[in-house]
Amino acid sequence: MTTLSERLSALPTAAISDALDALALPGSLHGLAPLAPAARATGPAFTVAYEPADGDQGSVGDFLDDVPPGAVIVIDNAGRTDCTVWGGIMTRTAAHRGIAATVVHGACRDVATTIATAYPLWSGGVFMRTGKDRVRLAAVGTPLTVVGVRVAPDDIVSADADGVVVIPARHLEQVVDLAERIEHTEDQIITAVREGRPLRRARADFGYHHLQRGPA
Repeated sequence: MTTLSERLSALPTAAISDALDALALPGSLHGLAPLAPAARATGPAFTVAYEPADGDQGSVGDFLDDVPPGAVIVIDNAGRTDCTVWGGIMTRTAAHRGIAATVVHGACRDVATTIATAYPLWSGGVFMRTGKDRVRLAAVGTPLTVVGVRVAPDDIVSADADGVVVIPARHLEQVVDLAERIEHTEDQIITAVREGRPLRRARADFGYHHLQRGPA
């Protein structure tokens, strides 16, 4: 039997985002893009927050020893792109330990290493300057708010070439069910168009617009 996790892994983020919209659940993380277009990852969130070091010595990355295999690390550096909080050492360590992926609300560096390692990584930008002594670890394993979206530990993260979505754990089955329905409807529309039906009519016939509309 296919598990809920396997079903989610087979869905594109576009369908998941549509399902979140229809359920009035914020979850799409704006402005975060993959380093490699083929990147794909799904897993429970492991949350990390940074803050300015304010002249004190700061550290970057020591939390990595505590991340379980299969988790998706979600780092909130307040969207800063003037210094990095993820680089080559962390990429190679995370890949070696079976961590699923990393999502950075901020900048990363050592892009060539990440691509060569085939480690899935999404970020808001790329910049080579270190975050050491510029930022410090503020919290691990606490809820974050990333571009207006609440990300709690163990919420489910799904990411692909289109970006990153976060699904509240308690709504996972509901979101997956609706996203699969949206995907099935889109497949039906394409089949109808190939058989000669106008796109406008095919969309109307299969109730396409209603699937993506939030509750009244």
